[in-house]
Amino acid sequence: RTEEVPAAQQPAKPHTQANGTDKRSHTFCSRLQKWFCDRFGEYVEDFRFQPEENTVETEEPLSARRLTENMRRLKRGAKPVTNFVKNLSALSDWYSIYTSAIAFIIYMNAVWHGWAIPMFLFLAILRLSLNYLIARGWRIQWSIVPEVSEPMEPPKEDLTVSEKFQLVLDVAQKAQNLFGKMADILEKIKNLFMWVQPEITQKLYITLWAAFIASCFLPYRIIGLAMGLYAGIKFFLIDFIFKRCPRLRAKYDTPYIIWTSLPTDPQLKERSNATVSRRASLYYSYPKSWMLQTAASRSYVGASAPTGISKDEDTSRFHTTKRGNFHEVFNLSENERPLAVCENGWRCCLINRDRKMPTDYIRNGVLYVTENYLCFESSKSGSSKRNKVIKLTDITDIQKYKVLSVLPGSGMGIAVSTPSTQKPLVFGAMVHRDEAFETIFNQYVKITSASSSSES
Repeated sequence: RTEEVPAAQQPAKPHTQANGTDKRSHTFCSRLQKWFCDRFGEYVEDFRFQPEENTVETEEPLSARRLTENMRRLKRGAKPVTNFVKNLSALSDWYSIYTSAIAFIIYMNAVWHGWAIPMFLFLAILRLSLNYLIARGWRIQWSIVPEVSEPMEPPKEDLTVSEKFQLVLDVAQKAQNLFGKMADILEKIKNLFMWVQPEITQKLYITLWAAFIASCFLPYRIIGLAMGLYAGIKFFLIDFIFKRCPRLRAKYDTPYIIWTSLPTDPQLKERSNATVSRRASLYYSYPKSWMLQTAASRSYVGASAPTGISKDEDTSRFHTTKRGNFHEVFNLSENERPLAVCENGWRCCLINRDRKMPTDYIRNGVLYVTENYLCFESSKSGSSKRNKVIKLTDITDIQKYKVLSVLPGSGMGIAVSTPSTQKPLVFGAMVHRDEAFETIFNQYVKITSASSSSES
């Protein structure tokens, strides 16, 4: 049979062998490719670029039933967070004396030995373990403040149009107040970092520099120990004292003072509008008031004491200062007398930051408030030019001021801005600063409101 095969077909044997080799190699490659695709095909597909499909979410129509259900869902979802905040506040307020004392001792001991982070991690693990047992049906209450279960009102099936409208109004009001509080917090943080109030941001700037320098030279263990001890003392002791004494907190709680004094954008807008309107009204009313004041001073200088009255009786009619009669010292009319609250004046020092000379920069003296003027009498002997008289209607801004920002508290000064000064005049070192500020501010509001009503 081999001899009978034609000669043309004999060279075909090596070709058949080559085809078999190619077929085996082809099957091996296909198997390898299939194995690679099965193993790594899912990961390779993640790297392929595919345009994202813009799916438009369908908004649900407004429904009173759906609205009430979403409100309840939000309340249930926020309940763990609110309970956690309540427990922290109860710890700080010493709601349970034994629990707060044990927590304070454990926290301070953990911080002193460097176990603060393991302690917090252990508390998180313990909380998850208790949640697991509660999910299994155990009744466990781990809370300082007892939880009060609120009765759940069953959803109303049929509501009238007026009830639906009132429900929408209630939800809109709650959403408005919530968004307003969130916006106030965000705007205060933004204004803190954007130097809107330079004297407040300056404190943060100095604190960050001090923390940076301390982190460069001190070990992290000492820094962590100091921060932990301060946080524990502030949370358990200082905050407890400040919450019991609001006046003390308003004077010496620096973080609270900074946060409350930070303005929001609407407050800044109101201040700018008030300043612009005030300057405009002062610009138009200043020549008239200046003429009236000049005429009054001239008439007083040209007038003499009433006839039939002795000098002793005449001087007893007016309030006297250390230099003489009040109206003579400040060159005012006879009707201008100090108010009953400040009959003896407030001891203070005037800081005029527009002056460069040390003798004119700081002056010691006494501050008085009359019905229309703010008067400062310098205690240094010399010319009456050292005295300062400010008309209350000329004041554009008045606020409490702290001369040394390094010291704690809200300070002992009052800053007064007028159109004639580039920088505010500061009356510092006042022991009764709050009383003086309330008196000046109330009289200022009284005079400005009376002048605005008379102009209108």
